[in-house]
Amino acid sequence: MSYRFLLFLSISLIAFGCQKQDFKIEQTYQEPKDPSPSLDDNWAAVPKGLQAAITSTNIRFVRSEIPTIEPQNTWSGNVWQGERTSAQLVLWSTDSITEVKTTISAFKSDTGDVLPSNIAEISFVKYLITDEFANGCGYRKPEDFAASLAADVLDPVSSYAVKANETRPIWITINTPSDAKAGSYKSTFEIVINGQKTQKFEFTLHVIDKVLPPATKWKFHLDLWQNPYAVARVHNVKPWSSEHIELLKPVMKRLADAGQKVITVSLNKRPWNGQTFDPFEAMIDWKKKTDGTWTYDFTVFDNWVQLMMDLGIKNQISCYSMVPWGNEFYYFDETENKEIKIAAAPGTKAYEELWVPFLKQFKIHLEQKGWNKITRIAMDERGPKEMKAMLELLNEHAPEFGVSFADNHKSYKLYPDELKDMSVAFGHPVDDKDLQQRKAVGHISTHYVCCTDKFPNTFTFSPPAEGVFIGWYTIAADFDGFLRWSYNSWTENPLQDSRFRAWPAGDTYIVYPKNRSSIRFETLREGIQDAEKIRILREEFSKKGMLAELKSLNNLVATFNITTKPADLEKMLQNAKNKINAFAEK
Repeated sequence: MSYRFLLFLSISLIAFGCQKQDFKIEQTYQEPKDPSPSLDDNWAAVPKGLQAAITSTNIRFVRSEIPTIEPQNTWSGNVWQGERTSAQLVLWSTDSITEVKTTISAFKSDTGDVLPSNIAEISFVKYLITDEFANGCGYRKPEDFAASLAADVLDPVSSYAVKANETRPIWITINTPSDAKAGSYKSTFEIVINGQKTQKFEFTLHVIDKVLPPATKWKFHLDLWQNPYAVARVHNVKPWSSEHIELLKPVMKRLADAGQKVITVSLNKRPWNGQTFDPFEAMIDWKKKTDGTWTYDFTVFDNWVQLMMDLGIKNQISCYSMVPWGNEFYYFDETENKEIKIAAAPGTKAYEELWVPFLKQFKIHLEQKGWNKITRIAMDERGPKEMKAMLELLNEHAPEFGVSFADNHKSYKLYPDELKDMSVAFGHPVDDKDLQQRKAVGHISTHYVCCTDKFPNTFTFSPPAEGVFIGWYTIAADFDGFLRWSYNSWTENPLQDSRFRAWPAGDTYIVYPKNRSSIRFETLREGIQDAEKIRILREEFSKKGMLAELKSLNNLVATFNITTKPADLEKMLQNAKNKINAFAEK
């Protein structure tokens, strides 16, 4: 072989972007087997080589199906300073294994301003098993529900080995700096393909001269219940060990960065009667001494609350529960030298003997920590009779706490003073008079979705746009925020199978182990951002006397005060977002 031919070959490889040298792919975990692969798609008709296109973030792709989308190699997004936005690309190929690496360049404006490339985070979207809504709530046998793969896990790797006859999405999260200068910035996203020509995509970020404050300053009252015990089990570490604490921090920081306002605390063991795969243990050790007096160890409680506050979650401590499911409570009895489980319903002597000593010492401890004014006794869908008896005791011994309550009995009408934080089921609107009265005294009013709600929801099979809609509905219905009972109550194998013994798949969690985000979480956060932007514009228009703009904005928002899914939800949301950004530039 001549020297000239070798030189020609080297130049040719460079010219065509072919990469045959060292091509190391990042390590990742193995996905589950597809329980229902598509057999109809004609993969043989797909052209040779890796196919790639920019697409909507509101599409959940199917691993075994060929994408039916229009080819697109440009992306543009309009953002406020400090706002997060997302983009999605999709890859597919008939080749046996196609190794790809991804990179994104710095964002540069025509005026020479530069936003560094690390404002963009690249993740490959991975699949896990999901099921279907069917009848919503109720215990489930997997064989009775249609199973499939859902694209949801955002795995933070920038390289991947795409297999034959496989569709693989890429998710790009762009965090615009709060001090970014207004203007248009361009960047290049590259897919370097082993043995093939590099593919390039142009990204344009239009930065509007309007600042979205940090999430800790958002007024949207986000309440996603945390389960620290799930983190300990999945990573096989001792609860509340130093290893556990370090694993909790990034997961809970992600929640804080979405504007979370509430710390979930379990006062006693199993407040929900073990409904999750990882039951909640008591964060306070209850001990009854031989002389009949009580002592309480607040160490775990203190450490957990302080950890969350250090991350920026410091508005409220919700303590579960003085009315747990089944009215069962646990404590260690020194006389019998063992743990005791008792049933004590509100209104009984046993209930009073259990809770009065605790409330007295708990109050003193909270006052010493400076947390007494933000602590709430929290309950989940308890009946009116239990509620009334509990409140009578609480009002007598610790009225300053007040109650946080997932309310499906309109208890806020009976106890307007005590329910300082009330959340009603989606589709059960609160009378405007009641909402305004609550706002006037500083009480929180939110709504929640659960296994009964086919729309909107954050199941692993839910269309991503529904997460965005939740934020718009929240502000349209004049609620202060949103509650979902499950931030990270993981299933047995959360990266493989999102199904659970009860409720539709994904109902129990919305993020994944090792601080992996999800399409569901990012779109929910997107809707919360939109709600904050609307709030900011309303305040600005009112202050400046821009009444015509305020009326137009309110009319736009009001179109989202709906409880049935519109046929054109994605288009409806995009048009509304464009109008919001146009308002911001006035």
